[in-house]
Amino acid sequence: MALLLGIEYCKIDSNGRFKFPVALKRQLETEDNRFVVRRSFDSECLELWTYASFQAEVEQLQEKLNPYNIADRAILRRMTHANQVDMDTNDRLLIPPEQKSVLGDAKEIVLQSTGKYIEIWERDAYGKMEASLADFASLVDQRLGQHGGISSTGSAE
Repeated sequence: MALLLGIEYCKIDSNGRFKFPVALKRQLETEDNRFVVRRSFDSECLELWTYASFQAEVEQLQEKLNPYNIADRAILRRMTHANQVDMDTNDRLLIPPEQKSVLGDAKEIVLQSTGKYIEIWERDAYGKMEASLADFASLVDQRLGQHGGISSTGSAE
C-alpha cells in the first residue's frame, strides 16, 4: 500500500476532470491506474483511494463488522458508497457527478494526502478547514500526547 504525501493544487473542469499531479503519481507503487472515490463521512470533501488500498480497507471493515447487525450493515453500506475511477492516458481523473456535487462549481481543488488516501477539497472549503485548526498543537497534544504518541513538537514520545 502506497504512503501518499503532499498537498497539490489543481484546476478542475466543469465535467469534473483534473490532471493527477506528477508528484503524487510517482508515489504510487504500481502502474495500476484504478482509483476509488467516495464522499468523506466527516468532512465536506471527497476521498480518493488507490483501488488496492480501498480493497484492503473494505476487507478490514468486513472483518470487524457483523453482517447480521443492522447498524454494522449501515456503516458498511455508507463506507463503501463509492465509485471506481480510472486515470486516462493524459493522467486525468473524472469525478462522477454524484461525488462532484460535494465540490460545487469549483474551478480549483486541493489534494491533501493523508497517508492512506487523498482528500479532494474545493479550494475555499479547504482554506476554511485549515483556519478552523488554529490551535492544532493543542489538538495534537490532547489526542496523541497523553497516549505516548506524538508530542505537539512532532517528535515521538
